[in-house]
Amino acid sequence: MLKSSSGKVSPLAILVLILVGLWLLFQPIQNRVFRPAAEPRAVTARGDLAEDEKNTIELFKNISPSVVYITTIAVRRNMFSLNAVEIPQGTGSGFIWDGSGRVVTNYHVISDANRIEVTMAGHSTWKAVLIGAAPDKDLAVLQIDAPAHLLRPIPVGESTDLQVGQKVFAVGNPFGLDQTITSGIISALGREIKAITGRTIRDMIQTDAAINPGNSGGPLLDSAGRLIGVNTAIFSPSGAYAGIGFAVPVSEVNRVVPQLISKGRLVRPGIGASLADARLVKRLGIDGVLVLGVEQGGPAHQAGIRPTKQYGNEVVLGDIITDIGGKKVQSYDDIRTELERHAVGDEVVVTILRDGKSIDLRLRLSVLSD
Repeated sequence: MLKSSSGKVSPLAILVLILVGLWLLFQPIQNRVFRPAAEPRAVTARGDLAEDEKNTIELFKNISPSVVYITTIAVRRNMFSLNAVEIPQGTGSGFIWDGSGRVVTNYHVISDANRIEVTMAGHSTWKAVLIGAAPDKDLAVLQIDAPAHLLRPIPVGESTDLQVGQKVFAVGNPFGLDQTITSGIISALGREIKAITGRTIRDMIQTDAAINPGNSGGPLLDSAGRLIGVNTAIFSPSGAYAGIGFAVPVSEVNRVVPQLISKGRLVRPGIGASLADARLVKRLGIDGVLVLGVEQGGPAHQAGIRPTKQYGNEVVLGDIITDIGGKKVQSYDDIRTELERHAVGDEVVVTILRDGKSIDLRLRLSVLSD
């Protein structure tokens, strides 16, 4: 130790000791902790997977080749150079319908696109062409020219015998991520939502399987891996999954898609009459749907249905439709729903109210004029 000639510890020695002590004090704790030798923990044997886990794994493997990722591209003009620039607009999901390269998705996924690309499960990308759309049903059919060995049509199930509580799976590409699968149950049946056109889509399937942006257009499957619906919308204040999702039932898909492939649009049966909207009916206090006009030579005209007429300042209300095929109707949407249960050429009984009396008339449905 440093000492002065008088035998006392010098100030320099005290300063050195203080500095050394401080250095030791602020060294990382791990440098001052005793470290014994350690080995990785032994792995606990898992055993076999549960049967429902095996089913989910197998279902996803089987269905993945049928599910596609859809990218929509819009063309925008540069405000300075006026050159057209393609920019990604949105993403969604879809599935292969048949071996001819038809792909089914939601109409709202591709509605504003200038160009559409479809990416298969193997990550090959193909240009897609819209060949048919039913905006009121939020369904669309695309065509791609992928080779046959890449086309795995999705197995089609049925939705008429679905039960609340039944297990379901949603497959798609949420937030642009590669294929994902989520599971849940059917929470409710017979729900209603509004299509992009404002029309009501009825008999929707409600599920709590996680459906997020990007899942739209993807398949909802039963536990056998069969298509039972097309994931269409979520109910969420934030725009993300909140436990309430909706799917168009496969019975409707299987009815609409063949028409979109063969005709490019949904051919709907009609009665050849123009009808009052819900606001006018409500204002008039009418229990039913007021007939405004009748198409010359159409089914309603041939059956003798009377339209609303104006004589000078006097308006004489026409017949009021109260039932279609025995089902009560109170709006134009109700009438369309009931008529769509039939085909063009079918004969239906239309009940009207005229001068306070209920009258049944038989009409043969014609093609609805849009």
